[in-house]
Amino acid sequence: MANVEVNWSANYTYLAGITRPRSIAEVQELVKAASAEAPVRALGTRHTFNAVADPGASGTLINLAELPATVSIDAERRIATVGAGLRYGDVAIALQEQGWAVHNLASLPHISVAGAVATATHGSGSRNGNLSTAVAGLTFVDGTGELVTLRRGDADFAGAVVSFGSLGIVVELELDIVPSFEIAQTIYLGLPYEKASEALDLAYSVSVFTDWSPSAVNQLWVKASADAPSVESAVRELGATPALHKLHPIASVDAAATTAQFGEPGPWHERLPHFRLDFEPSAGEEIQAEFLLPRRHAQAAIAALVAETETITPLILVSEIRAIAADSLWLSTAYSAGDDEWADGAVAFHFTWQRDQAAVEAATAVVERALAPFGARPHWGKVYTDTARVPALFPRWDDFAALVAKYDPRGVFRNGYTKKLGL
Repeated sequence: MANVEVNWSANYTYLAGITRPRSIAEVQELVKAASAEAPVRALGTRHTFNAVADPGASGTLINLAELPATVSIDAERRIATVGAGLRYGDVAIALQEQGWAVHNLASLPHISVAGAVATATHGSGSRNGNLSTAVAGLTFVDGTGELVTLRRGDADFAGAVVSFGSLGIVVELELDIVPSFEIAQTIYLGLPYEKASEALDLAYSVSVFTDWSPSAVNQLWVKASADAPSVESAVRELGATPALHKLHPIASVDAAATTAQFGEPGPWHERLPHFRLDFEPSAGEEIQAEFLLPRRHAQAAIAALVAETETITPLILVSEIRAIAADSLWLSTAYSAGDDEWADGAVAFHFTWQRDQAAVEAATAVVERALAPFGARPHWGKVYTDTARVPALFPRWDDFAALVAKYDPRGVFRNGYTKKLGL
């Protein structure tokens, strides 16, 4: 066992040591040997910015990267069974080789499947659910060391998919797959803020990038199905024009790491992410925060954030706005009971800050206050400061707490993060 030093962006130092089991049986033994005093948590690709994965100094981090890297396709059921430690980029290549795809990808293909699913990480598209919604089944080692498999339709399934590691160590997932498809990506400039919400419906996947200065949105990234009609005239009607040079979301950063632009069609897995798998992702030394709120409040929330430009803009590297379809997963940040204000989907406000922890926490608190009137929910793996109000934001919170008691009766997965949430 070796000490883990830092997370992906080096803003968080882990207290626990790390172990890398090579089989599911080894994972089970590690869990059986754990206790409330010596807990365990799963560690993915470390693309989190808080203590969600850290079991503390007396605990152990279980990294699944050395479990068998399997991607098994059942074409008849349209299901791919994948090892939980795999990265989305690696799964995508394996699927593409056999003519298949998942419905969406996050901006980074470098993140682990299990970690992204557990935290309700998402891509973009007003008709696309987050990555967790593609899960048809999952197998995890529960707090007693036993293997549990839940599939869509099972009583506990909707509560178990997004659990930020609180129910067990996920070792395998079943994902819905679709036939491979092509996407064409075009970047536009000059979109007025008052048209930003409208722009989110332009194509299969749309991202609005801004630094919250009061003039206009910085960039509009439109990822359209290659066989769909052109949306350029619709974009121009909104006031934006095509970029003439390849761009990175952060204007000052070299664009070599970004995926192909200028409307050039290509495979889904080479266009839906913003960044290429064969490059170091994003800006590196940064801190991220993200909040999701009902789609109907998007334009009002944009105005509320523009009003905070004096706080946000000097510290921000870039901010991204995306739309996500509603779903029924209990702790998904796009969860809807079906008859509430979330039924029309969610809008996500993502903040990539400069790496200054104290300043970021202060600015994030300002953002939280600005978005609180809209019922904004924080991303589980990113920076947020107002922990006390989080349980009330999720209507099935008490049901989830009951699942924690059921699957982790010994408290071996509980840590400082979960205790702050009352779990």
